[in-house]
Parts: sequence; structure tokens; C-alpha cells
Amino acid sequence: MQVMEEINQFFHQHIAPPHKIISVTRRKEEEQEGWRGLVEIIEEKEYMKKYGNDQMIGLYEIFLDDELDVMGFSRISLRYRSDLEEQA
Repeated sequence: MQVMEEINQFFHQHIAPPHKIISVTRRKEEEQEGWRGLVEIIEEKEYMKKYGNDQMIGLYEIFLDDELDVMGFSRISLRYRSDLEEQA
């Protein structure tokens, strides 16, 4: 639960309020222990609303260490809200 709170706080402060935290998983790889999260963000909400376009959803990946400090993040996809999400 604390991991999700840290992820939520990070995105509120630096990107945009999360639409959904999709997953949080524990990582146990060599020299990279910690947490990995996937978060959906509504991108440029006001711009899209102003011009009558569908909202864009950005999917972000975020990594935290065992002390719950953010080690890195990146947007891994961008889609219209009405588009079907790609299945891996």
C-alpha cells in the first residue's frame, strides 16, 4: 500500500494525477531490487477537451528502490482513450 502512495505522490508532483495505477510488482533482479509500477495518466486533458478530441492515455512505467525512492520512469505508450488497449 505504501508503494502505491509513493507512486501516486510522485506523479501528482511531477507529471499529472494518475488515472489508474494498473500494477505494482516486486522486482528481485541482480543489483536491481525494488518495485515496478504501471500507471495510466490522462495526457493534456484540457487541450483535448477544448478541441473536441478524445482523451489521450499515457502508460508510464516507474521503478522504485527498496526505500521507495523513485529510480526512474518513462512513458511506454500513448493511445486514445477509446482505442482498445494492446494485449501483450
